Amino acid sequence: MKAKELISARNETKDLYMEEIDLCSPTAIYLRVSTEEQAQEGYSIRAQEEKLKAYARIKGWPVYDVYIDPGISGKNITERPDMNRMIDDIKKGHIKNVLVFKIDRLTRSISDLVYLINLFNEYECAFNSLNESIDTHSATGRMFIKIIGIFAEFERENISERVRLGCERKVKEGYTIACNISSYGYDRKNGEKVQTINEKEAVIVREIFEMFVYRHMKYFDIATDLNNRNIPSKKGTVWYAPTIQELLTNCNYIGKVRYATNDPKKYFETKGLHEPIISEELYTKAQNLIKNLAVKVYKKHPKEENYFAGIVFCGVCGGKMLAHGDYKKDENDRTLSRVGYRCQNRYNKSCTASEASQSKIEEAFIEHINSFKDFDTLDEIQLAMKQEIKNQNLDLIDGLKKQLDKLERREKELVNSYIQGDIDLENYKLIKNSIDKEKEQISGTIASVQDCVDEEATIKREHIIKNLKENWEHLSNEEKRQFLIEFVDRVDVVNEKEKGKREGIVKIKSIEFSKF
Repeated sequence: MKAKELISARNETKDLYMEEIDLCSPTAIYLRVSTEEQAQEGYSIRAQEEKLKAYARIKGWPVYDVYIDPGISGKNITERPDMNRMIDDIKKGHIKNVLVFKIDRLTRSISDLVYLINLFNEYECAFNSLNESIDTHSATGRMFIKIIGIFAEFERENISERVRLGCERKVKEGYTIACNISSYGYDRKNGEKVQTINEKEAVIVREIFEMFVYRHMKYFDIATDLNNRNIPSKKGTVWYAPTIQELLTNCNYIGKVRYATNDPKKYFETKGLHEPIISEELYTKAQNLIKNLAVKVYKKHPKEENYFAGIVFCGVCGGKMLAHGDYKKDENDRTLSRVGYRCQNRYNKSCTASEASQSKIEEAFIEHINSFKDFDTLDEIQLAMKQEIKNQNLDLIDGLKKQLDKLERREKELVNSYIQGDIDLENYKLIKNSIDKEKEQISGTIASVQDCVDEEATIKREHIIKNLKENWEHLSNEEKRQFLIEFVDRVDVVNEKEKGKREGIVKIKSIEFSKF
């Protein structure tokens, strides 16, 4: 009955209490005591609540609600009604601070404590314990959270290690560890440990190996052939050259299983429990051919003459446009004669956008830039950004000074509370020390921010191209590339074809500039 009376009284005074206190950090006060603890140690619900409310009042924290789980053990949190109600309010964003008398009031379980701390971090909710002087607004409190994080990381690593050892043992026993999807040519139904041959796909697997080994077809040509015949991949999508290469190097097809395909140091193969699709002789021939192929790097750094590479995107489907060029050889080296850009989704026939030459894109780019009336120089843009940051710092200083004033008021309230006997000397010293630390931290922050405000704004002119409208045509290819990398994130391009004309009209749909 006492707990119910406390809850009823709390609800009657909650609205009035919140009007009296600044609503900057809505706080949840959580109380728990078992019947045995209350009898032996004197941890009464009323005593906890009075001390925590006094502490919250001095700190200037508005109490959103008081959550009480009387006569309940701290072994777990699943069977505590008010604990679960508090968790729901945290997830809804109603609570930004949790205050308890002691940590073991929250839970006696390390795993539950780790869960709650992670929950508080996820929803940006602070945590405070009066008895242990833990306050996540302070350095000591943050250190406590880091220690809890170390335990959590240790547990995650233990779990990861156990999973790794389990997977390794499973492979050594001959089972595949493909969790999401089996290799093309195999199926593994739910509840079955051994993969079985998919006869329809197995025919295609054998054909791919024969096309590569005996007909000497390239990866890209094999993928194109399968796409033209409307044969879907395992995921129901189109085939790509890397997909063909992965299939040709998969030892599953000769009855083996493998482990750690992305880690050469841990990688190994062993005999599997499933049936092979091709002979070891055919597989070995394929591997020998792959080893003898010239090494091909698919992700090359763009040449300086391809200065729009990685920046232009298709205005039709949004895919990245890939650079390609025609070259001719001279006595010294090859010379570029023409650069064009083609949407990457044209290769899988999911986009029909026309390609565009770099010269046309460049003309459209300059025309689009010239349409900006307020885009005079990059210097002005950067100066405006710096001024905006300076104004933000000034606003931050004003806010910090208000926090200092607020702490001064709390100190006066603390003295009055001690004089009137609302708190004892021990709690007075504890709270006064906390306020002094906060004041010192805020004063240090104000000093460092003020230094940034007073610092003269400097511009690294070697990284800025003055007056883009006038100077673009005088820049070298390297300078154009450097400018685009430095200041442009994305250029959406579309080539509008006209009837009876070979080349269309290239237009810039939009330009996204970097935030610097």
